[in-house]
Amino acid sequence: MSEKSHFHFTGICGTAMGAVAAAMKQRGFTVTGSDANVYPPMSDFLRGQGISIAEGYAGENIPAGTDVVIIGNAISRGNPEAEATLDRKLLYHSLPEVMKEHFLRGKRNLVVSGTHGKTTTSSMLAWLLRHAGRDPGFMIGGLPKNLGCGAVFTNSEFNVLEGDEYDTAFFDKRSKFLHYLPECVVINNIEFDHADIYNSLDEIKLTFRRLLNIVPRSGMAFINGDDPNCLEVAKNAPCPVTTVGLTESNALRIENISYQPDRSSFTLGGLSYSVRMTGEFNIRNAAMAAAAATFAGLTPDEIRAGLEAFDGVARRQELRGEVNGIKVIDDFAHHPTAIRLAVQSLRQSHPDSRLWILFEPRSNTTRRAVFQNELAEALALADFAVIAAMQDLHKIPENDRLDPIKLSADIARLGGHGDFLPDVETIIARVKADALPGDVVAVLSNGGFGGIHRKLLAALAL
Repeated sequence: MSEKSHFHFTGICGTAMGAVAAAMKQRGFTVTGSDANVYPPMSDFLRGQGISIAEGYAGENIPAGTDVVIIGNAISRGNPEAEATLDRKLLYHSLPEVMKEHFLRGKRNLVVSGTHGKTTTSSMLAWLLRHAGRDPGFMIGGLPKNLGCGAVFTNSEFNVLEGDEYDTAFFDKRSKFLHYLPECVVINNIEFDHADIYNSLDEIKLTFRRLLNIVPRSGMAFINGDDPNCLEVAKNAPCPVTTVGLTESNALRIENISYQPDRSSFTLGGLSYSVRMTGEFNIRNAAMAAAAATFAGLTPDEIRAGLEAFDGVARRQELRGEVNGIKVIDDFAHHPTAIRLAVQSLRQSHPDSRLWILFEPRSNTTRRAVFQNELAEALALADFAVIAAMQDLHKIPENDRLDPIKLSADIARLGGHGDFLPDVETIIARVKADALPGDVVAVLSNGGFGGIHRKLLAALAL
């Protein structure tokens, strides 16, 4: 593959695709790409790297001199560029295949996995290594504020990789993380997710067992010892396993937790640490990052200093603006557990504020009925929950769809205040009419949500 020079990324604005496309560009390759949904921050980031992006898919988007087409895992048969690639008999690869051959082989790869917290934990770990002078390569499905980009590959012996259990491509149904040649694995937690490709929690557990099955005996797996699913997956693993968590049974125990409005403190294995983030889930993320960094050879002082300097990740409880005393916060949470944890954290950091949650059911799982009850329970924890309309409903069988009207009614039945509003303009009008100074409005989506953050801030300023 090394003689190839022009790579075209179909689906380039996916967080991982965009990050690796930028890393390839930085290594001197010619990189082009296309996507159906081109929106900030990834679109701005890619254009800032000098990468040409075509909006929409078309066979002619693939330049004549393309050596390799990288086909994103969101691309399926019928996509014009997938069909053109096959018709033109072009060489094509999945993103993880390219990473393995160009960036991972022969390195110490630290893979952070789990249903929740992957992006934050891998961002912390990569930053800890960089802050300590180890200059790691990394691939993260987001934009860590300290690191400036989601991927870079260096001459260091270390790579930090956000390990996704989602499938690799339409032509490779294995989980992405099975390509990452891990020496060290973190498993934050395991829940049912990705209802479009997994039929059950047992199927998800199986792919995590396969991940542990490729960790060498000289390596290590750090797992959440408070999560029964993690414990079950790690039973009889062929690699060393260390449990990390709050309960007494953990080999590395998180203790002495203290919350302040803008930070959290804790001890891990008797050593004290602090991070400028709130919520139990961020303490767990920081503990996992510290454990993996210790395995990589960092000292407690190096870890302590790195955590103190960690600034977070774009779209993870990121303040987008404040107008007339109303804060607008962007967050990526879209799974019921992540929503519940986001609400908990926002309550801790804004204890005297009324909390609005503007939720866009956009992922393949949250547009389905599988979490109908769990979403209601999570959203009912806010003072006001607004559910947006779902896109691409034709892709989901009618009897399998989330019912947003029932969801809003269930939120009210649980003691919350829920409304289903059909479009961004109606949502903005509702918030503008009813929000008060001191309120916090959190926008929860794994997509662009129609640019609602900017539009809402502009409306509130009028």
